[in-house]
Amino acid sequence: MEKYPTYKQSGIKWISEIPEHWETLRAKNMFTKEKRSIREEDDVITCFRDGQVTLRKNRRTTGFTESITEVGYQGIRKGDLVIHQMDAFAGAIGVSDSDGKGTSVYHCCTPKGKYDATYFAYLIRIMAYSGYIQSLYRGIRERSSDFNFNIFGRQYLAVPPYFEQQSIVTFLENETANIDAYIKQRQQEIIALNELKQAEIAQVVTKGLNPNAPMKDSGIAWIGEIPEHWECKRIGSTYIENKHINSDLGCNEAYKFNYGSLVRKDEDVKLEEVADVYSKYTVISKNDIIINGLNLNYDFVTQRVAIVEQKGIITSAYVAITPRDEVNSEYFSYLFKSMDAKKLFNGMGTGIRLTLGFGELKKQQIPIPPKDEQDLIVKNIKAKTSKIEEYIAALKSEIAQMQEYKQRLISDVVTGKMKV
Repeated sequence: MEKYPTYKQSGIKWISEIPEHWETLRAKNMFTKEKRSIREEDDVITCFRDGQVTLRKNRRTTGFTESITEVGYQGIRKGDLVIHQMDAFAGAIGVSDSDGKGTSVYHCCTPKGKYDATYFAYLIRIMAYSGYIQSLYRGIRERSSDFNFNIFGRQYLAVPPYFEQQSIVTFLENETANIDAYIKQRQQEIIALNELKQAEIAQVVTKGLNPNAPMKDSGIAWIGEIPEHWECKRIGSTYIENKHINSDLGCNEAYKFNYGSLVRKDEDVKLEEVADVYSKYTVISKNDIIINGLNLNYDFVTQRVAIVEQKGIITSAYVAITPRDEVNSEYFSYLFKSMDAKKLFNGMGTGIRLTLGFGELKKQQIPIPPKDEQDLIVKNIKAKTSKIEEYIAALKSEIAQMQEYKQRLISDVVTGKMKV
């Protein structure tokens, strides 16, 4: 794509040069901040961090804090430029595709003249990604302090001629739609590969490696038949609850869950600042298995099982279990992950919030192959899934590159570095 013939200094820090025929105008001279009353028929609109502004029911209805009285709600109209007061730094800036209502944390703006709201949504989102939006925040805690519209209104923006704004929007909508479709296709491939991997694991941890082995009924509804020489026992016969509390602060390497694995907490704090918390954590050792039994009643996404790779500590809110005898914990980790994939843990919790504790977990029946067969199953799983995981990693890298390309393309076009 070619550049414009001539450029000039814009006087805008985060842009530098713009095409010679473009203008620069203050935001307040181009947009009016609206404050409308709500109507009875208005549904709730949400401004998402990916720039979509739409009726909440069009996208998702869970994971939001609901307002009972809707104090301060305002009317939003299709075509409004909407800027999220607290999430603008993360890209929550876009044009509403519907009429509705939203909370007072939204700045709803309408153009005063021939200014394409979608073009300026693209431009302001690039301001956000450059860090410039966040630099306009005021308050002690940058991420949670308000995006001040009056301060924003004093900022200069790059302004192409109106027909060129429209051309840029048409070009970007077409190009980004193609990129998004490509990314979605790759994401679907990842989902399919993960399902294939999970199916491979579930097959061998419940049926073994020999397809011709004599079988018997396990008495476990979700498994059915298992090899005749395997045992069925309660989890509590193989694992005990780890109740080793870090009361003496002998360990300070804290871990947290990250979708089926444990990762070190990135905490730049002194030990004395977290001593009261860390002293209540559970000390975990290699081959322990951690199960996140929290929020079972509404969280169906979290991968709840992780095996411990090295000694550390983790919140005692999770279930930590230690093998009673010599077993291959990797086999049981794969087995529990298969149970998790079938959402079996979600039906085991107790209490209002359906929390799973060891008292309930230990009652569950599981298949137990001989130790040498556990070892062979683990070796087989690693061999079969390693290539799948390599391909998934390659797809994730490709997605990241395409997302980076998309962002760079938008930035170059809306700031005039490339001519449409």
